[in-house]
Amino acid sequence: MAQCRSYLRGLSICVTVLLLVSGIVMIGVGFSSMDGNIPVAELFDELSSSDGLLVLQVFGPITVILSLVGICAASFNLKPLLLVFSALIFMEFVALLVVASPLVQVQAQLDSTVDEVFLNVTPLHRADVYIQKELNKLQASDSCCGLRSFEDWENQLPDSCFCLLPPSDSGLQTGSNPSSEDSCAMVTSSDHRLNSKVSDKLWVHSKPCGSILKSHLSFPIKLRIGIISAFATFAMAAIILCLTLGLEEYWKTPPVETTVDDFNRVKYQPKPSLA
Repeated sequence: MAQCRSYLRGLSICVTVLLLVSGIVMIGVGFSSMDGNIPVAELFDELSSSDGLLVLQVFGPITVILSLVGICAASFNLKPLLLVFSALIFMEFVALLVVASPLVQVQAQLDSTVDEVFLNVTPLHRADVYIQKELNKLQASDSCCGLRSFEDWENQLPDSCFCLLPPSDSGLQTGSNPSSEDSCAMVTSSDHRLNSKVSDKLWVHSKPCGSILKSHLSFPIKLRIGIISAFATFAMAAIILCLTLGLEEYWKTPPVETTVDDFNRVKYQPKPSLA
């Protein structure tokens, strides 16, 4: 029994330390400026996930404080403090799930909401100048064009949409450069009113920038959901282990006391006769 108690205490300390680490991570992510790194962030003002940051900023310090209390209670086997710690962590667990539930809804509705934003901002040549400037930077760095396709620019394609090394017609016909064919699409200067000094056929990036923007936008939300899920796992394990230690005197089998009279009664009990 003593060995089992020592094992449970060590396991409780380990899980509570993991809970402490999750609280520190919540504080670090909560006070970071990850949303500011999203390209063309002005498009997604109404999709701001600042509520997720606020959740981590509030519950992170609470988790760290309660984890330190739980580590002390498990280390010194303070049963009343273990029960108080379990109750407080359970309350935090329920509150965090209720407050963070909108993050899951935002993640589920992200694609449809972002597509609606893309639709409202096109055609891109009529968008705000600052948005066009930021989008040109993204197109040049990630070899993409437009939000849904290069046609979002209509007949005014910027230079950042053109492939830097356009494949030749012969190369495409012989299949010698399939990767360039997949990443570039052909447009004609007559259709898009482009000035071509060499040919009326030009090549633009066929990959849209919308998928890149969606990945940038969804990463912070997925990260926060992952941190909250990790906290929930560690919290439930800590609650179960600390409750087990705190209620030890109720679940362990009490020792059987043997009195002197019981010993003499068994010693001098007559043996049954063999008839």
